[in-house]
Amino acid sequence: MPQHVLLLTGDLAEPRLRRMLEALGPLDFRTSIVNIGVKVAALMTTEIVLRRLGSTQDADLVMLPGRFRGDLDRLGAHFGIPFERGPEEIDDLPGYFKRQAAPIALDRYETTIFAEVVDAPRRDVDGILQAAAAYRADGADVIDLGCLPDTPFPHLEEAIAALKAAGHRVSVDSLEPDDLVRAQRAEVDYLLSLTENTLWIAGEGPATPVVIPATPGDMDSLFRAVEALSAKGRRCIVDPVLDPIHHGFTASLLRYHAVRARLPDAEILMGIGNVTELTDADTPGVNAVLMGVISELGIQHVLAVQVSPHCRRAIREFDAARRQFLAAREIGSTPRGVGTGLLCLRDRRPFPVPPDEIAATAAMIRDRNYRVEVSDDGIHLYNRDGHHRATDPFALYPHLALNGDTGHAFYLGVETARAQIAWQLGKRYAQDTALRWGVAVEAPEEDLGGFHAVGATKAKP
Repeated sequence: MPQHVLLLTGDLAEPRLRRMLEALGPLDFRTSIVNIGVKVAALMTTEIVLRRLGSTQDADLVMLPGRFRGDLDRLGAHFGIPFERGPEEIDDLPGYFKRQAAPIALDRYETTIFAEVVDAPRRDVDGILQAAAAYRADGADVIDLGCLPDTPFPHLEEAIAALKAAGHRVSVDSLEPDDLVRAQRAEVDYLLSLTENTLWIAGEGPATPVVIPATPGDMDSLFRAVEALSAKGRRCIVDPVLDPIHHGFTASLLRYHAVRARLPDAEILMGIGNVTELTDADTPGVNAVLMGVISELGIQHVLAVQVSPHCRRAIREFDAARRQFLAAREIGSTPRGVGTGLLCLRDRRPFPVPPDEIAATAAMIRDRNYRVEVSDDGIHLYNRDGHHRATDPFALYPHLALNGDTGHAFYLGVETARAQIAWQLGKRYAQDTALRWGVAVEAPEEDLGGFHAVGATKAKP
């Protein structure tokens, strides 16, 4: 931690920032505040800071607002000390200062994700390669070719060769011995799913077998299969099979626990599709709970499928979960405060600014530009002419004085609609910024090195 932090702010945020620092009480370092002379702190530019910051007051770190769009490296080089962005909201400063002492990295994981191409026999090789590339981009480590009952797969060997040439590890999932034998001879990496009755296929090549009970729930047959492979010195992965809810789900969880208790060093695989695909619930939460079981039992492998539209981000969700849960486990923590990827519909602190502080800010405004904020009591719209609150954007319409500016009207319609969604769901809202949906939505990384280009609502016809 630095010994002296200098925080740069603007007219509107300065009172709130001072109150927050006073409320924090004694810190392990000294803080100073400089009002850089702009109303909205986030709108200061690199040039403004260079011109107006006369001294860094012997600080060893300068902190700017989280939404500052400027060149930190240039500022650091000019003043000779580090510049960094702080949190986006002042109310997030306590947690931010605490995290700085021990930042949590999410670049590691232990659980391998098998991603199944469930209709592989019906796709041509190019289609299989396209699916595999998308799955790998989402976090998959192994591409699983799912065979279908009574469906020929004449290009199985060709698909395996193409996938391996593209750098993928490959598994084949079938209950048909012929499919598994062909896959074994094509030098596939894993075979799903062998039973004690089909263990002979493991002897046809080097692929790692994934073994399941000979009949549903038959743990004795599963353990016999593991013991037979172990006696031959063969590596194997154990899959007790996760059953759907109301069809043995709880009992199947107990089977995973029993495998870990009896075989403490075994590699285990859990297929999640029977729960995610057959439950009408948003999958980030379902996957988080399943990841909790996986983390506690030390399950090394997960088989994920993305068939139902509501499961179309299952791989990406598990990639986020395995990273967050490993980080939490290593610091002896619950999986809280170690990542936001699975907070898709709601945020932990959606309304950081209380209504009275929004009102105090609104009272200081002296221009016609409309500001939009959200608190627990609804949407706030204000400028120099008034401060209005509603839970429905249409209720704010009569208070808008736009003088026929259709571009501005469109802009405020978009912003107040976003604000309504944020208020209804309990999400963090920041004007001029798209709502954040965790891993549920592909969002490009935001560039904070400069301001947005002129948008369509301001472009001249």
